[in-house]
Amino acid sequence: MSIPVVVFFNNKGGVGKTTMVYHLSWMFAELGVRVLAVDLDPQANLTAAFLDEDRLEFLFEQAGAPRTIFGAVQPLITGTGDVGIPHIEAITDNLSLIPGDMSLSTFEDSLSEVWPKCLGRDERAFRIMSAFWRVSQRAGESKNANIIMIDVGPNLGAINRAALIAADFVVIPLGADLFSLQGLRNLGPAIHQWREEWTERLAKNTMKNLALPKGGIKPIGYLILRHAIRLDRPVQSFEKWIARIPSTYAKEVLRQESAVGMTIESDPHCIARLKDYRSLMPMAQEARKPIFLLKPADGALGAHMYGVTESYKDFKRIALRVARDSGIGEIGQSA
Repeated sequence: MSIPVVVFFNNKGGVGKTTMVYHLSWMFAELGVRVLAVDLDPQANLTAAFLDEDRLEFLFEQAGAPRTIFGAVQPLITGTGDVGIPHIEAITDNLSLIPGDMSLSTFEDSLSEVWPKCLGRDERAFRIMSAFWRVSQRAGESKNANIIMIDVGPNLGAINRAALIAADFVVIPLGADLFSLQGLRNLGPAIHQWREEWTERLAKNTMKNLALPKGGIKPIGYLILRHAIRLDRPVQSFEKWIARIPSTYAKEVLRQESAVGMTIESDPHCIARLKDYRSLMPMAQEARKPIFLLKPADGALGAHMYGVTESYKDFKRIALRVARDSGIGEIGQSA
């Protein structure tokens, strides 16, 4: 039985995908869940959030294959073998990371080339298309992980297609703006198309000894991040975009009609609407920890500590929802 994989994805950048994967990975670890975070964005921002520059330099500048996700798939790119044994960075006892790498962008052409070849029952094509899933599962099994969290870039390219077919579940972070809605209109059809096309390809696989992802890509819901706050309410300019999210999500992602009068507050697919913890983020980045673990020694004093406490409640609530919907079950209720 494979480890559940959750991908955080939107065609629009700047909506907090990496921030969410980073913070939820930490929160899961806090709640006693063993989590593997995987950085499949060639920009490697998730990796930079977890690791300092000295450690990054060490990982990237290894002789031979770097100790990153790129190093694990490099034998497939060069044609010298199958996926390698992934390097895993231990962040805490419950939290591990497969580091990202800008060189991963060179894998894009291979992934594009082999996608149609899967229909021709090409063995190497299936090995390449399943590389991310097989590397993640191997690493997760070695750490006895309960869940795998994947961060991806904001595009509909071949790398993200391979990342999404590796996913059992998808969470869609959104901003309260026109471009996030347009991203939702783009990614909804892409998710359906990739799921259907991978199902078609799975039927062509004749290698019974090669484990492949099912490509379920089941939407768990959406998160609204970084919306401006004025007296605990979104500023007026964002309200119209927020109001359109439930119907757009229902139509484009679920292929359903939204209930009449559905709002963010009443939409069961809205996982959370997070405040903008902007003043805490620089402290968290400096301390290299999530905002909900900041201490007075990190500079979180007075009103900042109130924000720390509130952020803990927010991210715990999201973690519990993702755990429930991804099949992990009840976790950390006493935490």
